[in-house]
Amino acid sequence: MKRLIAAAAIALLTASGAAFAKDEPKKAAPAAEKKAEAPLDINSASRDELVKLKGVGDARADAIIKGRPYKGKNELLDKKIVPENVYNDIKDKIIAKQDAAPAPKKK
Repeated sequence: MKRLIAAAAIALLTASGAAFAKDEPKKAAPAAEKKAEAPLDINSASRDELVKLKGVGDARADAIIKGRPYKGKNELLDKKIVPENVYNDIKDKIIAKQDAAPAPKKK
């Protein structure tokens, strides 16, 4: 009889534990919580936006602004505005948009 009561108690505890586990809200993965941020356009970003990039301080932000416009983000390396390690940290977070309409040719 004692074994039967013990078995029933274990079954009850196991069932109630499973019920509590089902009631807990599931948390989203941290990566899923973050919104995918749009890449920062180095041709139009403000100085404040640029300094938020990893490895870009005041001096590099000023150099990026001074070197505008860029045809491609890789020009930050080609023009030696940022070192390779900084570029590798920010390359997936930046773009270099071009003007929609080219400037008219001068005669």
